Amino acid sequence: MNRPVSGLYAVTPEPADSLTLIGKVDAALRGGARIVQYRSKSPEQALRLSQAAEMARLCRRWNAMFIVNDSVELAREVDADGVHLGRNDATLSAARAVLGPGRLIGVSCYNELDYARTAVQQGADYVAFGSFFQSATKPFALRADTALLRAATSELAVPVVAIGGINEHNAAGLIAAGASAIAVVNALFDAPDIEAQARWFAQLFQIPVHT
Repeated sequence: MNRPVSGLYAVTPEPADSLTLIGKVDAALRGGARIVQYRSKSPEQALRLSQAAEMARLCRRWNAMFIVNDSVELAREVDADGVHLGRNDATLSAARAVLGPGRLIGVSCYNELDYARTAVQQGADYVAFGSFFQSATKPFALRADTALLRAATSELAVPVVAIGGINEHNAAGLIAAGASAIAVVNALFDAPDIEAQARWFAQLFQIPVHT
């Protein structure tokens, strides 16, 4: 897995049904999302498996990367490109033992540069900082700022992802501060036209979109 972590990084919402969710993800990919992270807190394992498997197929069709949040086993089961880990998830070494060297492991580092340094030393393929702005998804998340983003991108030898409250009004500033990718949930998937919104975010990186 050698493709870069860059561009629009779409993090899935949790709509009421799979058909709606898959349709939203397909629209985001058509618009130019380069990465999709499946984030689901559903306790229904069969539902999570079927949704993740369908998203993995969609991402392969659009030549985009598919990442599973939290669950290393689910990532392996659906042959995802990688997994994204938070502080309370599996350790990086345990995830690597399950997924092998060819898969991506991303790590949430909140607002802590030292935490990111350690993650990179332990083999993280990318790190994520945030929340940069007030987030409806995680309203009580720790806040990061652009000074941290600039420091991280100048020092760390891996891509840096910005997340948290990102929308059409503030995304460009994070990219200017060095973010390799912007992770977006509500400002993308709540848009009236998800494909057009994805295209708008994608053009900030001057990435060719799908036609």
